[in-house]
Amino acid sequence: VNVKKFLDTLDKTKIKYIGKGILVGTLAGIVVSVFRLWIEKIGEILPVIYQYLKVQPIFLIPWTILMLLCAIIVGALIKSEPNIKGSGIPQVEGQLKDEISVLWWSVLWKKFIGGILSVGTGLFLGREGPSIQLGASCAQGVATKMKAGKSEEKILLSSGAAAGLAAAFNAPVAGLLFVVEEVHHNFSPLVWLTSFAAALMSNFVSLTIFGLQPVLHLGDIPSLPLRHYWLLILLGIVLGILGRFYQIILLALEKWYGFLPLPAHLRGIIPFLLVIFVGLFFPNYLGGGNQIIIALGQHSPTLIALFGLLSLRFIFSMISYGSGLPGGIFLPILTLGAI
Repeated sequence: VNVKKFLDTLDKTKIKYIGKGILVGTLAGIVVSVFRLWIEKIGEILPVIYQYLKVQPIFLIPWTILMLLCAIIVGALIKSEPNIKGSGIPQVEGQLKDEISVLWWSVLWKKFIGGILSVGTGLFLGREGPSIQLGASCAQGVATKMKAGKSEEKILLSSGAAAGLAAAFNAPVAGLLFVVEEVHHNFSPLVWLTSFAAALMSNFVSLTIFGLQPVLHLGDIPSLPLRHYWLLILLGIVLGILGRFYQIILLALEKWYGFLPLPAHLRGIIPFLLVIFVGLFFPNYLGGGNQIIIALGQHSPTLIALFGLLSLRFIFSMISYGSGLPGGIFLPILTLGAI
């Protein structure tokens, strides 16, 4: 009798959505973890490949052909499905605002392959944006199979986005806050519960595959002495100014790329070719940059080296992202902030 009374007092709607959030989180966790695994495994062998190319430059010819082939494949995917361009976050927000309609299966597999080829080959792109879109696509697939209504589909899309970010960085709270702050700009208990359930489940799947160590593990961080707090204010002002400068250039890249005699879906040829030169001279600085953040936590380069690294990361992240390839900008921005 007591159990029956307890069950009667439960909010069955919330429990139902928590269950759906767990389902979405499981699927998104598996998809994003495999996506992340491929990128990391390819990223591990890139420095070895480029070291070998420096010793045996004759193999630069087949490597250049391979990079061109990757650019053409990704370009073909973008041409057939324009919604996989860029990070994918604007597309998810557009879906939630009923501004665009997306075919979830087309976006899912094309973003998966295009993202691995773009991020995995060392371009200065992040995996977080694609992970969010992959998670949202999984959620849209669940909503379609369950014949969910429009409002329920939006809740599931939000939970998929949170799950994608959680799996990308082992950060379920960040996934939840992303949905609240960036996507909805308001607090809804039902969205919160579903998204948090999805993010926790996705994070569980990711931790099972990658282990418990955080993605950006900097070890034990001592407390900053109170007398140095003014430096945080200074750092915030400098980063705010540089961030605005970064934003202005980023928004102008579409126009600048438009001057090139290339169709929009093949603009990725430019960064795919340029990354070869970056890899030959700076093989350890390829990719989104999480390895750079970890390295900076272990030793401090000279100011000249830091300025050179900042310039390289700033310019080539613009070139990589501005081409419209399937990749995010969040991790490259975190790297710039750390530098």
